[in-house]
Amino acid sequence: MHAAIIAVGSELLTHTRLDTNSLYLTEKLNDMGVEVVQKLIVGDHRGGLEKAVRYALESAQLLILTGGLGPTEDDLTREAVAAATDRAIHFDPEVCAWLEARFQSFGRTMSEINKRQAYVLEGAEVLPNGRGTAPGQWLSLPHNQIVVLLPGPPGEMKPMAGQEFFPRLQKILPPLALATATFRVSGIGESDLDALIAPIYKPYERPVTTILAKAGDITVHLRTQATTQTEADALTSELAAKIEAALGNKIYSHDGSPLEAAVLRLLEAKGQTVAVAESLTGGMLGSRLSGIAGASKVFVGGFISYNNGQKQSLLGVDPWAIAEHTEVSEEVALQMAVGAQERANAHWALSLTGYAGPDGGTAENPVGTVFCGIAGPGGFRKAHRFRYPTGDRDRIRQFAVQSALNLLRLTLI
Repeated sequence: MHAAIIAVGSELLTHTRLDTNSLYLTEKLNDMGVEVVQKLIVGDHRGGLEKAVRYALESAQLLILTGGLGPTEDDLTREAVAAATDRAIHFDPEVCAWLEARFQSFGRTMSEINKRQAYVLEGAEVLPNGRGTAPGQWLSLPHNQIVVLLPGPPGEMKPMAGQEFFPRLQKILPPLALATATFRVSGIGESDLDALIAPIYKPYERPVTTILAKAGDITVHLRTQATTQTEADALTSELAAKIEAALGNKIYSHDGSPLEAAVLRLLEAKGQTVAVAESLTGGMLGSRLSGIAGASKVFVGGFISYNNGQKQSLLGVDPWAIAEHTEVSEEVALQMAVGAQERANAHWALSLTGYAGPDGGTAENPVGTVFCGIAGPGGFRKAHRFRYPTGDRDRIRQFAVQSALNLLRLTLI
């Protein structure tokens, strides 16, 4: 089954509101074997909404609309769907009675305007709303098409979907088994990763392979639908084994957990600790590590040495190193790491110094240049220079943290 989702509301076309309903619905529908082929956001305009409904029904067997079911003049979903599907819309006294009782339970008298919420599409089944006053509707159309109206507020939409919509949908879907596999990968770019594994997954119609990328972090997701669980598991395992062999130690997680969790697990297994020293990232690295439950077993703390004076007083960086090599250099990164290791009495220490922009940088080390230093047991010393695309200060900082964590992970393994 192919589905389309229309999020209704002019506020969703501004920068202040985000459509999270479609994300929730897509996840649940995918788990049921329903593929979402289209998403639309439409403002509170009857003509535009009517056109959107007609357009969506050209390619989808299931159409879900969220929002526009309130009592005010700009709540137009019911009327627009009625026009788009050539259905009449009528006042339902039973729904109105329910609404009045609902308001009474709040200790309020229902306003006349709320009677607009008692209008039901011809042939539709009313979906009760246990959290608000906007009933949903399930409308079956010819050619096995279905239109579902759900309220816009997530606090109302999710319970209604879980209690009323998904159970009805499950009854009409064929039996389906689902198997998935997830690899989280670091240390390789998205295009390079796809060039490496595309020849492996392209011959497979099942599983479906999806690659999602953000700053320094890539997720490869395999998803198989089959008539039996044995078949779904077998198809997924076959392709997963081939991809895992190709990616090797670039894979840091099989369960969706983040890179910092993998690093902390490795340290805990070795009975070792880590500290951090941060300049351009200003605490982001420490925050990532401390955000994992149980991190205190191995993460002892860190130092934010944003200016040169703090690098010297907090970490003992020699002034000559800054004067000779600048604060963004391999030498300073190493001294920061050693200083953090010694002062925190940790087995390992990571340091980050660089130019996040938009200003700064030199001809040799322009904006986007980051040095990561590692100090470890037995006098282990290592520094690595990274170069990231400019134009987004926060993205450079995210890349830097991810690269530092991955560098330590590879060192530990």
